Amino acid sequence: MDLAYLRAHPEHLPTFLTHQRIRETPVSGGGICAASRLTLDDGHSVFAKTWPETAGRPVPEGFFVAEAAGLHWLREAGTVAVPEVVVALPELLALEWVDPGEPTPEAAERFGRELAGLHRAGAPAFGAGWAGFIGALPADNTPDQGPWSGWFARTRLVPYLRMSVDNGALTRTEAGLVDEVVERIADFGGDESPARIHGDLWPGNVLWGADDRVWLVDPAAHGGHRETDLAQLALFGGAPHLDRILAAYAQEWPLADGWRERVPLHQLHLMLVHTALFGGTYRDAVGRTARSALAGLGRATVDG
Repeated sequence: MDLAYLRAHPEHLPTFLTHQRIRETPVSGGGICAASRLTLDDGHSVFAKTWPETAGRPVPEGFFVAEAAGLHWLREAGTVAVPEVVVALPELLALEWVDPGEPTPEAAERFGRELAGLHRAGAPAFGAGWAGFIGALPADNTPDQGPWSGWFARTRLVPYLRMSVDNGALTRTEAGLVDEVVERIADFGGDESPARIHGDLWPGNVLWGADDRVWLVDPAAHGGHRETDLAQLALFGGAPHLDRILAAYAQEWPLADGWRERVPLHQLHLMLVHTALFGGTYRDAVGRTARSALAGLGRATVDG
């Protein structure tokens, strides 16, 4: 099987893998899926993702289809580098292989400009035209004309707060703080028209390529707020050369007043996703993030 054959007959890939007709090398691919490098007969490689057998349940319906739709949509903007979708099947996804490289200031600045271009490509509504996922969890992508603040609270905060309470990951204290953020969501300001965003842009989903470009992978793409992508880039230690990324972005498309104070608000979504997925390990992070968001409104909390 070569790349041309695979593009013409993507449905044959599972059979070739089952019968070990393709060289398969495990690679790192995140905490949800099993990932591998497939080396084809013509020397080309593709990056393949499958639902791991150890998950204990079948792949969620539409899981890989949603990721493929998001990649196509981000790639259509023609700005940031996004891998080509080679195979999109219910049970697996295969993408253009990207040789990894080292982060450089030059690549960071280019990425900042390109990310602004991606966001400016816009979206017809908040949400998307396909069912969404964030990690292994469903994400409500029902198109909504906004305003953004109410949509964000309803679809990106409340559902994951409920999951986190139901699984015992959050105590009444943390849940109360998030509830207050939700109740005061309109006070944060910064509402904008829908941007075309990655939606899960923590630093692990930024691939620094050997071509000295930044590639976007593992999206939860949808129409959202551009500040969400930028805030997520600062999570878990922050993307390399984040200051260069933000400066180049601001030169291309300046951010609205108060964006720095809204960073914790935008980060709260992924923190709640983590407590919904992984339990109480991220409980304190949710509490800190919610307090920081409220402090940005000028309110000092006395809890902890």
